Amino acid sequence: MSIFIDKTTRVCVQGITGSEGSFWTKHMMDLGTQVVCGVTPGKEGQSVEGIPVYHSVKNALKHHVVDATMLFVPPKMTKDAVFEALDAGIKKIVTIADGIPLHEMMEIRQRALEENAFVVGGNTSGVISPKEAMMGSFPHWIERVYKKGSIGVMTRSGSLTNEVTAMIVEAGYGVSSLIGVGGDPVPGARFAEFLPLYEKDLETKAVVIIGELGGTMEEEVAEAMMNKTFTKPLVAFLGGRTAPKGQKMGHAGAIITGGKGSVQNKIEMLEKAGAKVADRPRKVGKLLEELGVMKD
Repeated sequence: MSIFIDKTTRVCVQGITGSEGSFWTKHMMDLGTQVVCGVTPGKEGQSVEGIPVYHSVKNALKHHVVDATMLFVPPKMTKDAVFEALDAGIKKIVTIADGIPLHEMMEIRQRALEENAFVVGGNTSGVISPKEAMMGSFPHWIERVYKKGSIGVMTRSGSLTNEVTAMIVEAGYGVSSLIGVGGDPVPGARFAEFLPLYEKDLETKAVVIIGELGGTMEEEVAEAMMNKTFTKPLVAFLGGRTAPKGQKMGHAGAIITGGKGSVQNKIEMLEKAGAKVADRPRKVGKLLEELGVMKD
């Protein structure tokens, strides 16, 4: 089993004919992703890696069954592309665009909640289940990072993902499913919203979250653990713990507001809920051991 995507998931790629879309579509297929169609307005009749291209999602669905869609479109076109997918009834959407206008991202999230759909991103590398499938731009061929196993991973930071996941693998574990929720202030979906999926997944023995200062996603994870929505072992690594007080950080979502969002507050809540918090990426594997998680 996997979270969000597996080898049976039938995927559409919006923006498939662009340089990023065509490049990563090939790598998605190389991993085993079942890409069944692509969409680029004005390019119907073309093909990419043998995948037929259509003018719209609506046209594509006349010929194919689609379970999820991957967006390689510019940030200012993301809202329209997401709404087109939602209008077509697609409930799993991944968009990697960085710089989606904030008010449009708020509209995307609200619409996704109304449709009971998941929108992963923006500002993310996407979703991957190693050795099965991916939607996004992960270097899946690096086996010391993307090894199949039993640890679920969720991350806000693209730059820390490879480092922390490599430490999980070095400790003798592997990854069941990795979800990059994205580093923007308003992601399409949040950590706590994926926890019930990991909770139900028999393949996932524990979860690692890669967070940072700003926002309240990590506190929401702690709340889910305290109210028993999530009961499996959980380890966190939080970036920004040494950031000077009042200093602005690079990530759009790394903003402390109203006294909430500090790394210290996140650590205190997570530890109170029973999670282990690593002060360095290398310690993540050791903390999984301390929680009694069997190695893969």
